[in-house]
Amino acid sequence: MPKMTFIQRDGTRREVDAPAGLSVLEIAHKHKVDIEGACEGSLACSTCHVIVDGDWYRKLKIATEDEEDMLDLAFGLTETSRLGCQIIMGEALDGLVVALPSSVNNMLKG
Repeated sequence: MPKMTFIQRDGTRREVDAPAGLSVLEIAHKHKVDIEGACEGSLACSTCHVIVDGDWYRKLKIATEDEEDMLDLAFGLTETSRLGCQIIMGEALDGLVVALPSSVNNMLKG
């Protein structure tokens, strides 16, 4: 089974099983990693923002315009920022490393 590593907000690394076909957001929730995902993966918020390790970023499919629009709302945006709900795990991403940003903007909370 593929694996991936989350670098948590405190800097600790956590390697987890990452079943193919699940999104990074779903994998995070399965392993109780602290990613909100307020819109439940419907591409309507930026609370599943992750920062992808540079070597891995180049291996991802290009972000859609809709994803880029949501990323514009993310706190701590970087050149390798992506939404966890849009990264689907597969064998080619075995070993993927993503970091959690220091904070998130939740535009869905009033």
